[in-house]
Amino acid sequence: MLPALEGLSVSDPAVGEWLAATGRSAAALEDLAQRRPRCGLARALVVLANDEALDDATLRGELVQAHRDAGEAGARDQSLVYAIYLFTHRHYQATADHLIVHFAQFPADEIAGSMLGSFALAGPLEYREHGQALTEQQYALAGPESWPWASWLAGARAEQGRPDDAWALAEHALRINPRSGPAVHARAHAEHDHGTGPACTAFIDTWLTADPHALQRRHLQWHAALQSIAAGDFADARRRADTELHHGDVGMRSATNWRLLLAGQTPARIAGLEHVHRLLGEPGGWAEVFHTFQLALGLAVAADTDALQDLARRAADDPRADYSEVLAPVALALAHITAGSPGRAVDLLTALGDRTERIGGVRVEREIIQDTLARALIDAGQPQRAAHLLHHRTTTRRHHTYEKLLLTGRATSGPGRKSGSS
Repeated sequence: MLPALEGLSVSDPAVGEWLAATGRSAAALEDLAQRRPRCGLARALVVLANDEALDDATLRGELVQAHRDAGEAGARDQSLVYAIYLFTHRHYQATADHLIVHFAQFPADEIAGSMLGSFALAGPLEYREHGQALTEQQYALAGPESWPWASWLAGARAEQGRPDDAWALAEHALRINPRSGPAVHARAHAEHDHGTGPACTAFIDTWLTADPHALQRRHLQWHAALQSIAAGDFADARRRADTELHHGDVGMRSATNWRLLLAGQTPARIAGLEHVHRLLGEPGGWAEVFHTFQLALGLAVAADTDALQDLARRAADDPRADYSEVLAPVALALAHITAGSPGRAVDLLTALGDRTERIGGVRVEREIIQDTLARALIDAGQPQRAAHLLHHRTTTRRHHTYEKLLLTGRATSGPGRKSGSS
């Protein structure tokens, strides 16, 4: 096991709260910055915790000052502040590149580990895979008693399709620190692959009872909604979407509702169509392919075929390959489904194959493309192909009412129609 890093680390209670993503983390970092007003890293961590609420000028000003202050603390703090600058400015490839160098100089640095998400957000699959390998390497260097690294490796194992390993690592981290939000999140991913249904929702509800303001509350409730769908408790899924996901959670709300519609169920309250159009009209709506894909799901839930076709055309003309080669056919397939032409959607989604991984997000989030293909195959009169597509899920998941409904033919107008939504 490596010796503890000098300066701020997980041993500081405020940093521990932040790494665990507890409901007290932002306030704890504010207190830390007040206790150590000349600590540039403490200032930068406050920015990292609140970056979405800061305007560009404030964000840059705070981090420039933090970098100056970090000069007194040495190379590690300066490197971390620079990483935070890149990460909060959404320069994810540059962040990942910088972290590789940082870990070579400062192995197993937990604060740097909090930005591992940059590898998945960077875009190319090679970055995602390198981030997973780097996480495994840093965990080995940190040692098994490092609950942050155990938590992050659990997440990496879930992404690699190794739910048993992910579950074991998450439980190991939670034994060391029961409040580790990243460990709970990793376990939720493992539970999704196992289809644990009510066992998962009960675990999440119990865990959140002890920290109702945990930073990942809404995302964990989304995972719980998916497990309610898996077990056929659609009323609970709608309740969680309506009470836990707010207006800004367009992606999670749309992903929940599209699954409900694919299974022939009434959706929860849908994200406002005008809001989705507004987001697509802003530069941020096209900054990351996965975010644009989530907005496309919002259009599909609202059965806005024309807007989906427009989105597909714009994506096809985009110079970024992930947009033109992956998002464009996915959006067009969604348009065909909402227009009642599942056969065309089948052709588009089948041709994509494994390239759907380039849409971004994590496995649980990308799985909805497979769900859509299964529904389209059934509606196009190809039940055997649909059953083969979902065979692994229906034979390994404890609860798979959702998959059974995807494989059930029905004489309705199909998903995307607005009947029953509000």
